[in-house]
Amino acid sequence: MADILAAETSTIEQQVDGFLSPFVTAFSNIIFFPLTIGSLSFPIVVAWLIIGALIFTIYFGFIQFRGFGVALEVVRGKYSSKDDPGEVTHFQALASALSGTVGLGNIAGVGAAIAMGGPGATFWMILAGLLGMATKFVECTLGVKYRTIDSDGIVHGGPFKYLPVAFKKFSTPVATVLTGVFAIAILLFGVAGGGMFQANQTFAQLKNVTGGDEGILGGQWAGLIVGIIIAVLVGLVIIGGIRSIGKVTDKLVPAMAILYVVSCLIVLIGNIGHIPAAFGEIISGAFSPQGVAGGFIGVMIVGFQRAAFSNEAGIGSAPIAHSAVKTRRPVSEGFVALLEPFIDTVVVCTMTALTIIIADQASYTQAQQDYQAEGVSPDGVTLVSDAFSTIAGWWPILLAIAVTLFAFSTLITWAYYGEKAWHYLFGRRKATDLVFRLILMAFIIIGCVATFGQVVNFADAALFMCAFINILGLYMLMPVVKREMKKYLADRKAGTLHELGAEDEAELHQIREEQGNL
Repeated sequence: MADILAAETSTIEQQVDGFLSPFVTAFSNIIFFPLTIGSLSFPIVVAWLIIGALIFTIYFGFIQFRGFGVALEVVRGKYSSKDDPGEVTHFQALASALSGTVGLGNIAGVGAAIAMGGPGATFWMILAGLLGMATKFVECTLGVKYRTIDSDGIVHGGPFKYLPVAFKKFSTPVATVLTGVFAIAILLFGVAGGGMFQANQTFAQLKNVTGGDEGILGGQWAGLIVGIIIAVLVGLVIIGGIRSIGKVTDKLVPAMAILYVVSCLIVLIGNIGHIPAAFGEIISGAFSPQGVAGGFIGVMIVGFQRAAFSNEAGIGSAPIAHSAVKTRRPVSEGFVALLEPFIDTVVVCTMTALTIIIADQASYTQAQQDYQAEGVSPDGVTLVSDAFSTIAGWWPILLAIAVTLFAFSTLITWAYYGEKAWHYLFGRRKATDLVFRLILMAFIIIGCVATFGQVVNFADAALFMCAFINILGLYMLMPVVKREMKKYLADRKAGTLHELGAEDEAELHQIREEQGNL
């Protein structure tokens, strides 16, 4: 009977995979079109993100390092007032945005990265995280600066507001098309890429800890049932908007992060003598000419690509959540936002990688061999689960809980991002909002029965599609952010951050007029 059920489940997966495969392949080939120089070949979009992060880092004088202390002050509410316009506090905005980034990308994504690119991919992930802090600073400052607030207090911000301003030098049709394509890309990732990926890996871990194909979730309808449960829960939360999401994530994100980080620390402390060797593998593997993914460039690409998927710097998603913050000084949220890639990639992703490398389970070696031999996309969450099993046989159950919470928080945040894109494209009405939520739930369910390879390929393509347009807009508005930054730091030094002068009010009025004419 078990064999029959397993075969039926496999058939469903094959059907879903067969349906998705041609669309995913065509979409991925367009987004990840390679640039070839001599014997080197790498996706143009990855180079676009790397170059952008480098330019922002230099242009803003390494603000990710100079402004780290300021960021900690702001997120603690040192310069905040309860009368500031917006919907959520600095901490809630950070927690909401982190809930969209600190998730399965830090678990499954990192596992996949080091299986495909070897330990050296971790080095490039860390570097990408440090550089991405500058990119987040820029885009989230703009997300707040050009936001609008309805009479009912609902905030509308992010790229849907600042991209039209950035592109106003172009003709109106060009600016409209560029912003529209960006909105479509956010929508695709929110409902299909993000939703499917999170649901897929949640079900994979739940199935793994309950006995695999022989367990209670090994039946034909298990994926469908789990998908429906997740979809309903997500739907219930997103009805309340960013305020509801903020209330959930400001408690959920710290709790799940502590649970996950403590689990990693137990593995690392239990094998503390192996940590120096693990860092040695990471550093040597980063520059190895025989890296698992095809040498130095291959390992670097894997690291940067996985880091971008994890922290989303330059994608344009985080400014949507950050724009809802309560503040009168837009750049204050830029400082808060630069903490995201540090927490997400530099801290959490590094701990995940070290845990897998040090545990050195058979599944890790097998995943590397399978990828080298057949190009099979590794199931990253299983690698972490097996590493946690070295603590105790039942410890992967805690990972299953963490994975479920990570996935749920990411799903509700990306549902919010997707809904904002939907509003830009189709307007804000109850009837159309219902259609969006039904579509989102359908893709969450599909994610539980689709194969991981197709899900992650589609998610990557949809996410990176946003980067082309968003970073172009950031380039055009860099001087605006620099003026904001200089004035903020000067006012902080003078002790006048709580004041908003006539000059600031005039600039805000001008922004509103420009938005009304777009």
